[in-house]
Amino acid sequence: MAQKTAHISRPLEIRWHGRGGQGAITAAKIIAEAAYLKGYKGVTAAPSFGAERRGAPVSASTRISNEPILVVSQVENPDIVVVLDHTLLSYPEVTAGLAKNGWLIVNSNLSPKELGIKGDFNIATVDATRICLDLGIIVAGLVIVNTAILGALVRATKIVDLPTLEKVLRDRFSKNTVNMNIAAVHKTHDATRIGK
Repeated sequence: MAQKTAHISRPLEIRWHGRGGQGAITAAKIIAEAAYLKGYKGVTAAPSFGAERRGAPVSASTRISNEPILVVSQVENPDIVVVLDHTLLSYPEVTAGLAKNGWLIVNSNLSPKELGIKGDFNIATVDATRICLDLGIIVAGLVIVNTAILGALVRATKIVDLPTLEKVLRDRFSKNTVNMNIAAVHKTHDATRIGK
C-alpha cells in the first residue's frame, strides 16, 4: 500500500555533483527509489556521461512527482543541488540555475555561512567525509559519501523520511555493509547544519 505523499505541483528536480567513484549516480537512484516507495507516481534518475574516470566531475539528475514523468533530460533548473565534493563549488555550473528558495546541500566541514556562497537559496552542510572515514566506508582508498549525504538531504528537504530511506538501503546493500551505511545516514542527518 502506497504511503501518503506531499503534493508537488510540478516535478521536484535534483541535480547531483560529485567525482567519479563517489557514488553520485547511485545516490540519485536511491532517492528516486525511496520517493517511489513513499508513494510518488513519477520518479526518474539519470546520469550525465562525460569523461568517465575516477576523480573526474560527474553529475546526475533525479525528478520526483505526484504524476508520471515523461522527461528524462538533464536537470537545468534544479530545486535542489547536492554536492558530494565541496571542491566542485569552484565550478559555476554546479550552482547554475538553482531555484529561488531551493537547497544547496554540500559535503563540507564548513558551516553554510563559512562556505561564502551567495544566492537566494538555502544551504545545508555536513562533514560526510569525516563521518564515513570514522565508520570505515572506504573502497579502494576512496571515501564513499553517497549514502551519507542522503541523511543531509532528508534533514533539509524532508522529501522522504528516514525509515523509507532505510528500507531502500536494506534492499540494496549486503548484510556486511548495510548497517554502516544506515549509521552514516543517521549521523549526517543529525549533524547537518542549515543556513541561508
